[in-house]
Amino acid sequence: MTSPSASRAASPDGLDDGTVALRDHITLLTGFPFKSEFYTEQPDGVRLVRGDNVVQGQLRWDNVKRWPLNRIDEAKGHELREGDVVLAMDRPWIEAGLKYARIGPDDVPSLLVQRVACLRAKDGLDQGYLFYLIGSHRFTDHVLSIQTGTAVPHISGPQILQFRYRPLPLDSQRAIAAVLGSLDDKIEQNRRTARALERLALAIFRAWFVDFEPVKAKAAGAASFPSMPQAVFDALPTTFVKSRIGAVPEGWDVGCVRDSATLSKAQIKPLDYPTEVFEHFSIPAFDAGCEPVAELGEGIKSGKFLVVRDCVLVSKLNPRIPRVWLPDEPGEQRQIASTEFLVLSPNDGWDSSYLYCQFIEPAFQDDLTQSASGTSNSHQRIQPSDYMNKAVVVPPAALREAFRDMISPMMGQIMADRRQSSTLAAVCDYLLPQLLSGRVPVESGQTGAEGTR
Repeated sequence: MTSPSASRAASPDGLDDGTVALRDHITLLTGFPFKSEFYTEQPDGVRLVRGDNVVQGQLRWDNVKRWPLNRIDEAKGHELREGDVVLAMDRPWIEAGLKYARIGPDDVPSLLVQRVACLRAKDGLDQGYLFYLIGSHRFTDHVLSIQTGTAVPHISGPQILQFRYRPLPLDSQRAIAAVLGSLDDKIEQNRRTARALERLALAIFRAWFVDFEPVKAKAAGAASFPSMPQAVFDALPTTFVKSRIGAVPEGWDVGCVRDSATLSKAQIKPLDYPTEVFEHFSIPAFDAGCEPVAELGEGIKSGKFLVVRDCVLVSKLNPRIPRVWLPDEPGEQRQIASTEFLVLSPNDGWDSSYLYCQFIEPAFQDDLTQSASGTSNSHQRIQPSDYMNKAVVVPPAALREAFRDMISPMMGQIMADRRQSSTLAAVCDYLLPQLLSGRVPVESGQTGAEGTR
């Protein structure tokens, strides 16, 4: 086994600067040109890792495309393995950061698509360390210096392999990967918890306010309904009436979104506050699955909406990709949002948890998509008036209050996990350059908890 230092080469100016070329220590694979006409909707199809699936340090499986099993032989040699590092080659960097990820145990089986690179470490370079090397600011600076093209910036395989880094002993690499990996593991655990809580909240919302399961159960003779307070269940009707949105429980109203939410239009020009740091809720940040990006006002050229307290943000852009954001309570920094978002505050008697669940409910999203305007999928938009006039059921106040009391602790836990993850990510961002440079030594054999003491 050779050490990276064994293949140390001179820098471009002919001087030995102590760095080595990535090309000597990895195998780089590029993806297969899968034809979209053969994509399948079958759940047993193999997932395709496209550039759209690669975000900042993780994979996002929204809008996943699949390859049929009966054509799998065509993609032989493009199977991804757990631990592989993947990097988008088209638009490799966006506002939210570099588009790279590591293939986890839940991401296989999957196949590598054209214009996505897969990096595998050779002897002397630890695969886990490689992931953090690619996530470093030094590698991002390299990408930004070499990418070409204006409409669609891109990089090539040979350009990726040109990257130079300062080598460390293999034991140190493994120790660094263990320290940073422990932080990432906790962040991923928080993400999983948040997703599970959100699915639970949506399932309860759907049962109560879309499928009307408690009403149906009572009509069938049930004396109670799981998780619903008895007094609320006892007040439910047992019959349905026709309405403009279909059958609804007797006594329930049908209104529109504007009955439950108010559209805030307060705007600000961050450029007027060049030295102020804003929390920016942007489309790229949402798509990357990350928190709002902290940005100086001088770098934000266009006007933005002010994010008001206890609101829900809903994107009007391309509704076939739902983008609904529940902001956390603001800290010291003012919060702003792209004008592609609608800023919706709950009216009296309503709350943001109810609005959030209503807006992410698939049937609600499907209906909105039908009213989108625009000539292409990527540029379709929902008009604010169409959103605010969307017909919805209006449950009794007591039922909404019971839902709020049940769901608010879940949303509170989601927010707490997000805050903790943001703190851990900041620690990771601080440690990464220190560890890679050797300025903060990590002893061989240290693991996550020990390595951060």
